[in-house]
Amino acid sequence: MTALTASNTIRWRVIALFFVHALALGAIHTRIPDVQLLNGLSEAQLGLVLIGQPLGGLGMFLFSSRIIERFSPRLVLLVMLPLVCISAALITVILHPIAMFILLAINGVGFSLTNIAINVEADRIEAATGTRVMNTCHGAWSIGFLTTSLLGAALRGLGVSPAIHLWTLAPVIMALVALIVLPMPVTPPRPHSGDSRRRLAWPTLATLGLVAFGLGAGVTEGAARAWSIIFLRDSFTVAAWIESMALPALLATMAIGRLLADRWIDRFGPVLVARVLSGVAIAGLVLLVISPNAVVALVGFGLVGTGICVLYPLMLSAAARLGDRPASQNVAATTLIFQFVNMGSPVLIGAMAQGFGIRVAFAMLLPLLALTLVMAGRLDPTRRPTGSPPA
Repeated sequence: MTALTASNTIRWRVIALFFVHALALGAIHTRIPDVQLLNGLSEAQLGLVLIGQPLGGLGMFLFSSRIIERFSPRLVLLVMLPLVCISAALITVILHPIAMFILLAINGVGFSLTNIAINVEADRIEAATGTRVMNTCHGAWSIGFLTTSLLGAALRGLGVSPAIHLWTLAPVIMALVALIVLPMPVTPPRPHSGDSRRRLAWPTLATLGLVAFGLGAGVTEGAARAWSIIFLRDSFTVAAWIESMALPALLATMAIGRLLADRWIDRFGPVLVARVLSGVAIAGLVLLVISPNAVVALVGFGLVGTGICVLYPLMLSAAARLGDRPASQNVAATTLIFQFVNMGSPVLIGAMAQGFGIRVAFAMLLPLLALTLVMAGRLDPTRRPTGSPPA
């Protein structure tokens, strides 16, 4: 096998891994309404139970770097992705709110470890092959999440129980993970100048700067995922199927943008691409806020999806390339802060929508996207982290 063929094989394996990762993580979200009814939970009780997943994930982000560096991303994925599937499936048969909370916390632990592991592996492959793959990987993840969402919706429509859905999916996911990961060669970690013996992935000034860049895209995506359909419902009198097109408009343009972005980033550099896309996101959000009808609003959501498509992957890629400590520590620290802040975005939008209306709530995202535009310079690959030793 030639070096070029081997390089392409490795890239396609990690892209497929992102797709399968999304299939595994997204399945439970489509069955939450069914599990709520099975447990007899009110909306308020369900909200408290669902906190288990982010709590489990946030706590593990601090330790994930140490675990991944000790055992390798490949082994973490081989062990933890099956745990994600099994913990989700157990929720459908152990019907108790406390059990659901604990299982969601375990699921969150699996999410945090596998999320860091796949991004670290993608960065290592970029370093080993000399070609960008991170944004394509996240495009595959978006397609996987959309696929598992559509599958869940179809199975719900056919009356298939959540237990049959998730227990059938679990062995399929485990087989796919083994098929993809086991033949993957071990890729060396990216060189760094820091001390890899640090146990906790504490944030640094450099990672905080990257979070400031990526926050606008993350909060906008989180708000749009939770409130896009409600935006159309509350703003216009249209059929339910038209309201339901809001989220696919966002997800589809995000996925397409991610799949096409790597070649443009290689050509024009991450800073210029980030600034142009931030401008597109701002224009889309303005169009959305002033939209006179549902068609214009859907175009606005599509532009927002295009604008934010690669801002989060660019943030992670820049964190991995900082070089002041192991890539896994910087990716974990950046993701920790990002997820912690982003966890409250749907709640914030809901509070603003209730007090001032859904359009004003979405308009409140414009300053964050403006901050993303301003902070795009943090993606400059020649920028040295504050306090890092000279090369």
